[in-house]
Formats: sequence, C-alpha cells, structure tokens
Amino acid sequence: MNKKFFWFASIVALVATLSYTKPAERYFEIAKNLDIFATLFKEVNALYVEEVNPNKLVRTGIDAMLSSLDPYTNYIPEDEVEDFRTVNTGQYGGIGAITREIGNRTVVTMLMEGYGAQKGGLKIGDEIIKIDDISLAKLTREESSQIMKGQVGTPVSLTVKRVGVEEPIKLEFKRERIKLTNVPYSGMVDKDIAYIQLSDFTPDAAKEVKNALVQLKEKGAKAVILDLRGNPGGLLIEAVNITNLFIPKGKLVVSTKGKIPENNLSYETLNLPIDTEIPVTVLINRGSASASEIVAGTLQDYDRAIVIGEKSYGKGLVQVSRPLSYNSQLKVTTAKYYTPTGRCIQVLDYGHRRDDGSVGSIPDSLKKAFKTTNGRQVFDGGGIDPDIKTENPEAHMLTQVLFEKGFLFDYATQYVLKHPEPVDPKTFSLDDEAYQQFLSWMKTKNYSYKSYMEYQLQQFTEEAKKEKYYADLKSQLDLVSARIAESKKNELVLHKDEIKMLLEEDIVSRYHLEKGSVESGFKYDKDIKTATEILRNTTQYKKLLNIQ
Repeated sequence: MNKKFFWFASIVALVATLSYTKPAERYFEIAKNLDIFATLFKEVNALYVEEVNPNKLVRTGIDAMLSSLDPYTNYIPEDEVEDFRTVNTGQYGGIGAITREIGNRTVVTMLMEGYGAQKGGLKIGDEIIKIDDISLAKLTREESSQIMKGQVGTPVSLTVKRVGVEEPIKLEFKRERIKLTNVPYSGMVDKDIAYIQLSDFTPDAAKEVKNALVQLKEKGAKAVILDLRGNPGGLLIEAVNITNLFIPKGKLVVSTKGKIPENNLSYETLNLPIDTEIPVTVLINRGSASASEIVAGTLQDYDRAIVIGEKSYGKGLVQVSRPLSYNSQLKVTTAKYYTPTGRCIQVLDYGHRRDDGSVGSIPDSLKKAFKTTNGRQVFDGGGIDPDIKTENPEAHMLTQVLFEKGFLFDYATQYVLKHPEPVDPKTFSLDDEAYQQFLSWMKTKNYSYKSYMEYQLQQFTEEAKKEKYYADLKSQLDLVSARIAESKKNELVLHKDEIKMLLEEDIVSRYHLEKGSVESGFKYDKDIKTATEILRNTTQYKKLLNIQ
C-alpha cells in the first residue's frame, strides 16, 4: 500500500510540475489582470461622481498601457483606420488638394498634378470657406478633412475666396483615387548628375525610384543623388527593393530579430540591379528614419554610396499591424532590424526605462564597432552616421513666425497676382528691389514675437530677482534689452537669405507646383552642393569609400 501511494503521489507531483509551466503562469497573469481591469472599469463607470464616457475612458487606458512600451506600438480605433490605411498605402478618395490652417483660415497650399483639384480650377492661395455648402467655421479640422475625402466617384463642391476676385467662387469636383507619389521629384541637378527625392516607402516606392533612375540614365546621368531627408520610412520590402537597384542579386539587405522565431527573418536582394557601378550619394537628416535608414545603412555597409548630411533618427524597430475586434487595429513592434554588418541603429532603449519612466539613449560605452566591405568603421546604437557631416541650422525664429502666421504665403499670393507670367524655377530669384517691396508690405503687419535671446534674458532677470541681484544689474539688463529691441528692427534684412529662399519657393510653386518648389531650392541646398562636388571628384569619392 505504501509503495502504491508513493508511486501515485509521485505521478501526481510530476503532472502538477509539468502543468505549472511558465506559459501557464503567464496566461493566468493575463487572465487575472483582464478580470481586474473589467471589474475596475465596471465599478468606476457605476460609482464615479461624474458621468464618464466609456469609449474615452478605455481609450485612455489603452493608450497609457501602450505608451509604456514604445511610441510605435499604437491602437487604431475603427474611425481612424482609414487615415491609417492612407499613411500605409498612400491612397485615398479625394480631389488632390493639400490645405493648411493659417489663423482662422483654411487655405490651399499645394495641388497634386493631374488630379481633380488642379483640373477643376482650384488655385494655391484660395481660402476654402465651404465644403458642400457647409461652412468651415462650423467644422473642426478633422471633420473638414473627413468630408473632403470620400468614396471614389462621388461629387464634392468647394466655395472659395480668391485674392483679386470680389465674390466667392463655387467649384464642383468628383472624387477620384489619389495616389500619393513616393518620388515627388526626379530630375537633373547638373548636366550629368541625377537627383531623386524619395519622401515615403508606401507600395510602388521601388518601382517609382527604378523608373526615375532608368529615365535619368537615358538622359545622360553619370551619377545619382538619392534624397532621403525627412523620409519617415514605411514598408521594409520597398527598402529592400530600392537597395537592390544598386547592389547585386543575392545580397543581404536587412535581418530582423524578435521574441518569437517567426520574426527572425533575413531579406536578400531578389532581382538584377539597374546599375552597380554608377556613383551614388545618399542625403539624410535627423528626420530620416526606419526604411530610410535601412537603405542608407545598407549602401554604406557595402561601400556602395557616400552618405551625406546629419545623423539619422535612429529607429531600428519593425512594426506589423494586426486586426482587432470591431474593425479596429493594433500596430505593434515585433522585432529589431539589423544592417548587413550586423548593426542595429536603434537609438533609444525602450526595454530599460528609468525609474521616472523616461527613456535614455544607448550609451557610447555599449555601442559596437563594425566594418564595412572595404574596412571602414561604422557603429550601431545611434542612427546612421553620415560619411560627410553637414550643418543645417534651424530657421531663425523670425522666419518661423513669418511662415506660421502666413505672411510669406500671403505675399506669394499677392506677388503672383501682379506677375502672372511663369518664371524659371531654377533661376528665379527675388532681386533687391523685389525684396524691398516685401519689406514695405510687411510694415503694415503685426509679427511681434519673443526671440530666443529675449527668453534667456527674461529667465536671467527672474533669477536675478530671486537672488536679490536685480537692483545692481537693472541698468545693464535694461541696456541689453534695448539693444535686442534695436537689432530686431533690422531682422527682416539680417535674415534676408532664409526668408528670400522660402518666399521664392512659395512663389514658384504657384506656377510649377511641387516640382517648381523643389527646383527653386537647389541653389540654396548645401547638401546637394556637397554631393555634387563629391560626385565630380572621382579621387575623393573613391578615397571616402576606401576603394583601392
């Protein structure tokens, strides 16, 4: 009997041990916490002193939960799914007009070439006052955007105010499928140097870059500038295929590693390239992220291109979308990605938050060095470091104020009204007389603002008062304040170059849309100038890539 009991007890213990595995513990914890959340929500909804909105309360809880992970893991409710699809596919039903709010006005800032807005008579500078006879004054920005978009083939009308026309104009359109292009511009910046601007990685991005590259080579391009500045990324497969245009078939482009084996993948080039020899430069800045960094990092790892600009954003995480109940979706981070040398360029360590919940960058002491194909040293853990760093300081606060308050936009509208003849985008420049006319126009405008120096002086003054030094320093502080005020009187002249650049781009866009706006900026673009110089200097190009 004792032996039977012993064996029975042993078997029960073994079964209990096997059944009490870590996954079981995990599932129990999930079930327990879901139960706690449901009962808590029920009690709050029933007992809280004020009425609560169940949808808003749960959404707040979901957002707070996901915010403890990383900024890229997001919940997309049903009413936001369409916007999510637009971002990921670059397609929506509309008329092809881009608008912006300036004060209480909603103005048209760009027309997409070949779509209904342009063909139907809408103009940049028009102020939209009604959509389908509904006053915009009664709508939020989100509501007006939703009304503008809609089912392909359905009608929509806009009533607009136009400078130089007394009465409002009513225009009729039919919504069509709008495809946001990934390559808003491609052309020649010099007689044999091609320039391709890539702004997104939505479907067909690689096809668009390929078509542009082939066409520009047919026009005599002997070198290429690929501009990824401000490109936030997108589909990983498009990054792989774009890289494939410049490197041979069968080369590793990127690998991903996650918690579950299904997310441990390697992506190689599958097609024959367009050109493995043509000199290439890639432009990046702090706004170049994710898929942009895969392209720049892979071409850098293989010494296939010189990377120029600022250190990139540093997003080395991969997301996938998963369907949820009630037509909602989850975008969730599933893996980290690694360039061919094995480096992950993720800059923020979301897996190890500080006690206060903040996230720190990966310290330099933990960054690893890797070698490119030709033996150049590159590092992980901090974005893509350019081979040639360029400085692109932010626009002065005055210029930002003139843009945000719409003064540059409104003056461009006035200028085009008086100068209806198109201009050459690449050569157009406001001469001194034209800029003086702008200064005269600005004399009647209120563009007061507090400069960075004034903020600093204000903080210093407050500290001086706290520390009881203000009485002794008052005369000097008043003198500095007076000199700042005096210098601000001349700031429109002092910052003429950057103001003039934005004015010229805005003016040219009225005649030639986005293509003209891009070409207008070539003469001011330091990164493009640097890239052109390097591509012209074969010896320097090879030296930078360590080509023997």
